[in-house]
Amino acid sequence: MNYLIGDVQGCCDALERLLLRLDFSPSRDRLWLLGDLVNRGPASLATLRRLAALGGAATCLLGNHDLHLLAAAHGVRRPHRGDTLDDILAANDRDTLTDWLRHQRLAVFEAGWLMVHAGVVPQWSRDDTLALAAEVEAVLRGRTLPDFLRAMYGNEPARWDPDMAGTERLRFTVNALTRLRFCSADGEMDFKTKDGAGAAPEGFMPWFEVQGRRTADTPIAFGHWSTLGLLDRPHLLGLDTGCIWGGQLTAARVDGLQREIIQVDCEQAQRPGS
Repeated sequence: MNYLIGDVQGCCDALERLLLRLDFSPSRDRLWLLGDLVNRGPASLATLRRLAALGGAATCLLGNHDLHLLAAAHGVRRPHRGDTLDDILAANDRDTLTDWLRHQRLAVFEAGWLMVHAGVVPQWSRDDTLALAAEVEAVLRGRTLPDFLRAMYGNEPARWDPDMAGTERLRFTVNALTRLRFCSADGEMDFKTKDGAGAAPEGFMPWFEVQGRRTADTPIAFGHWSTLGLLDRPHLLGLDTGCIWGGQLTAARVDGLQREIIQVDCEQAQRPGS
């Protein structure tokens, strides 16, 4: 069975309870985690160790918090006050875990679903999304990783241009796949608003509501948007249900477009944000 799982964010106890609820077997089942594996929760180190130990039974996408961990581990960014990454940064297997992390994915198409952490701009097709993600993945796995991490931060460019190249192209791709919530009809991305779908700034809308987006007929699963809550539509699954904020950790058992939603409660209760 294929299970798609929303943002864990270091809530390892909730992940273990969810796996028990699923009767998960690594010899029989496959997990697809939609990013933000770590941070804000109480057990980021345990979460990474658990997922890395699953080997080929789990494919993990990179979210904005996971990239932030890589930046902190390479001395590019200092941890924020609300971060819970110190256990990883001080661990004796830190290098092994961060090396495993940088070999994870930014987008996959498996089990009939295009999976990303955050969103897809309207100009991209499924194949565009996978190809652009692969460009960033190659840099994350290469020798220039520290240089890329230094150049990764920033909100510009905000609108896709197929002629974009170099750092701008990589930064745009990262921002779309790991930070996107709202965009305009022509694909300009907004990063200021983190509230639910009804809080769209003037001229913007949830990325999946843009008319004519090229992935409209592609089933897409994503996380990242805890204030959106569970989104369960025929071709869309939004699975960040705010585990870290005292909500649930959510999995979707998928068989093509057929799905079953499974949730466990999480005791964490921090201030919402992402």
